[in-house]
Amino acid sequence: MTTNSPSAPAGAGSGQTEVAVLGGGCFWCIEAVYQRLPGVKSVTSGYAGGHVANPTYEQVCRGDTGHAEVARIEFDPTVLSYEKLLEVFFEAHDPTTMNRQGADEGTQYRSVIFYLNEAQQKGAARAKIAAQAKWDDPIITEVQPLTHFYAAEDYHQDYYNQHPNQGYCSYVIRPKVKKLQDKGVISKDK
Repeated sequence: MTTNSPSAPAGAGSGQTEVAVLGGGCFWCIEAVYQRLPGVKSVTSGYAGGHVANPTYEQVCRGDTGHAEVARIEFDPTVLSYEKLLEVFFEAHDPTTMNRQGADEGTQYRSVIFYLNEAQQKGAARAKIAAQAKWDDPIITEVQPLTHFYAAEDYHQDYYNQHPNQGYCSYVIRPKVKKLQDKGVISKDK
């Protein structure tokens, strides 16, 4: 699946959705967080920001393609604003570390917001400024236009929910999700 344009603008009560594409470390983590945020309709793990068409997970992990692991988040803007979506983004990962989240290291784990239009570009810039007040170190999150999004292989989709007892899920994702649930940032329900 590729996409390079946002969905139609939403109107109040229209039932239309908007799309955001965010990278903040492993896409399994970002996916698990946003699946628990009220107003999110769907989350797809994938790749963006690289120079190779239709990259594979192995290529991205080797750093051969320039892609970041990202989540494509479809949301209802009458329930969840883009601004709130980005507040959660800056809570859900460390935006001050270059190409790293915890033990995950490489350019594919960079902190990045891919904007789909001018409003998202401006919203991302404002969100970075607002989030900086919560961090001692400078936020290094990239803000780039989305040119292409490639859905990751099927086995990466809904990963945490399908494999909650897998090692990475138990020791990395579960504590992150629990911390955000305890803070009231995301729902305790899937």
